[in-house]
Amino acid sequence: MKVKIVGIGHSLPSNLVTNDELSNKLDTNDEWIKTRTGIKQRLLAPAGVFTSDLATEALKNAMLDANVNPSDLDGIILATTTPDLLMPATAAKVQQKIGMNRGFAFDIQAACTGFLYALNIGYSMITAKQAKKIAIIGAETMSRIVDWSDRRTCVLFGDGAGAVILTETDPEDVSQIMAIDIHSDGNTLDILKVGGGVSIGSLDAKLEMNGQEVYKFAIESMYNSLSNLLEKSNLSVREVDWIVAHQANCRIIFSLAAKLGIPMEKVAVTVDIHANTSAASIPLALSVYKECGEIKKGNLIALTAVGAGMTWGSALLRL
Repeated sequence: MKVKIVGIGHSLPSNLVTNDELSNKLDTNDEWIKTRTGIKQRLLAPAGVFTSDLATEALKNAMLDANVNPSDLDGIILATTTPDLLMPATAAKVQQKIGMNRGFAFDIQAACTGFLYALNIGYSMITAKQAKKIAIIGAETMSRIVDWSDRRTCVLFGDGAGAVILTETDPEDVSQIMAIDIHSDGNTLDILKVGGGVSIGSLDAKLEMNGQEVYKFAIESMYNSLSNLLEKSNLSVREVDWIVAHQANCRIIFSLAAKLGIPMEKVAVTVDIHANTSAASIPLALSVYKECGEIKKGNLIALTAVGAGMTWGSALLRL
């Protein structure tokens, strides 16, 4: 039994905020932000628009791309750091919004690596014949948890969602998910976190990050994960058509490409216009590049991400 992606979709909120607009409120400017991050703008969810709304729209677009209906899905797995509610799961709200009254729906939280974790779960469930079609979503409203007075972090993030539809396929099918690799190291949890939570009795917390430590960890972990996955799959990086890395910032993406020895012409970049959308960034970039015709059916694609935890991982697939 093999598993493949049959549909991809995304959703972006309507509120565009440029660097110049941020500089009116913060001690920063467009040049400072672009030089350090490559980010020119970000899209933020307006009041009344929640993670479930973005996730639902992305999923509807993915279902349209796959030519499937809600009744065809066996489940929804949603990766998010910014759920609508503590409970029930935001995936259950998405299930309600699309009119799906069967199957399962749950959230997972692995920060910016969340989509790859969710992909791994969906892949494993289909391989184990526990489901035939599963929606995998990465969706975030990061604007709700950043400190808008901290110029080091607030300029980095945006809101958005991306979704894919997984389905079982024949072993002979060239289109398939070939391998997935995920990791975490709790010893590094303090370099990137939102320090609030129910159990500790405080929900009033904002994102904190040690930028230098995250930068070093991100490049090394994604490089090692992807290199090991390629080696185990008997593939070289030269055979990869596209690298779709977590869209953290341009410096990390450029450094990773250089370390891998792959030209930027084969690396997806959307962080300049979407900023860092955490768990949404990989499916969002995948959808945008497919929609504009850059990523095509039959392409060999490498996905790789790093996030708080720290978590990291990679996946190889052929569309």
